[in-house]
Amino acid sequence: MPNTLISARWLITAMSNGGDVQTLENASILVSADGRIVDVGPTTELAARSGVSHRVELPNHLLAPGLINAHCHSAMTLMRGAADDLPLERWLKERIWPMEGALLDDHFVGVGTRLAAAEMLLGGTTTCADMYFYSKAAAQAYLELGQRAVLALGIVDFPTRYAPDADAYISLGLAVRDEFIDEPLLSFCLAPHAPYTVGDASFSRVVAFANELGIPIHTHLQETANEVSDALAKSGERPTARLARLGVLGPEFFAAHCVHLDDADIATLARYGASVVHCPSSNLKLASGIAPIAKMLAAGIIVALGTDGAASNNRLDMFEEMRLAALLAKVQANDATAVSARDAFTMATLGGARATGLATVTGSLEAGKVADFIAVALDSPAMRPLFDPVSHFVYAASRADVTHVWVNGIPRVAERALLGNAAHALAELGPQVASLAERVSALRT
Repeated sequence: MPNTLISARWLITAMSNGGDVQTLENASILVSADGRIVDVGPTTELAARSGVSHRVELPNHLLAPGLINAHCHSAMTLMRGAADDLPLERWLKERIWPMEGALLDDHFVGVGTRLAAAEMLLGGTTTCADMYFYSKAAAQAYLELGQRAVLALGIVDFPTRYAPDADAYISLGLAVRDEFIDEPLLSFCLAPHAPYTVGDASFSRVVAFANELGIPIHTHLQETANEVSDALAKSGERPTARLARLGVLGPEFFAAHCVHLDDADIATLARYGASVVHCPSSNLKLASGIAPIAKMLAAGIIVALGTDGAASNNRLDMFEEMRLAALLAKVQANDATAVSARDAFTMATLGGARATGLATVTGSLEAGKVADFIAVALDSPAMRPLFDPVSHFVYAASRADVTHVWVNGIPRVAERALLGNAAHALAELGPQVASLAERVSALRT
């Protein structure tokens, strides 16, 4: 079977066996015709193998696993900048929920998701976990753009344009899963929005379906101090303890934000093998706080990174999240060693794969995994000199340095431009985005 060899000056990857991040100089990735990694190693060794039918040489680049955005709301790109400079509760109740109530439908989600997927691919994000509604429209968008996605099927206990009640949200979401279950780029999880929007009975139904189908559960958890204090005032129980009591927590559970965790919450999540998705930019912009990531890592919790939606972050930029994750952890702990560049790199790659249930599929450059990887240019003034490729990737590089992206072994970005269907979709988005933006703008007044 013909193979493609992609060679670069440097290659870095997280290691599934729990070892340190691996760095190789003058290294290559050998990719099979069916989009899987055959081998990773020194270029001189891999180039000598038989069956290499095509070569891509990037002598001034670094190869790395595609970044994994483990928590986003992709269609909310259409509300980028429409609800700025507000705390979370006002942001939701005064701006976001009214806009969604007026605008959400298949077309809105399809356009917004295509726009988000284009932004993420160009910035080196090959996989995202997208929590939202109208999941069929989102699924079609990801397939058209060629991005890998974990569709987190949204569930709340109140009616929206999408569904009247929790049972309907679950049914609609699982119907989409059934329709697209054989698509290699798509996987699914159940996504009860948050403990403050989903009751005990609905959480119990989610757990039953998740266990029956063997799919993960994803939610927002303890994002703000008010969320915790309100829960304590209502029931005397912290949200994490409540989810533990309801059987929600486990190795296939991943929670976004987790800003306001105390030591007992951290110990509980660690005991159940749950994962956390750190969203530093959104947490800062909404003034939610700084999540205790160093403590989570010390407790053995898997930590991934996410952007949250563009309505609360304004950027779907995983390079920014990776850098911020390391810097914030240092200042919070008053310890420059608290979260290293290697820790942050792992969060953005293999940590995301582990959290979302894709660790055997992607997240690292290893034989047998799908060929999801990116190339970062090293020749700009801002990228020179280079002493440590991992440090450079986390602290110096930006999404503007991403030049090439492969998903499932298929080139999706080359020379900083989208390819194929993705390029065609992006070209058609302009008028649709403009039309929907006018409707969003009218609701802001």
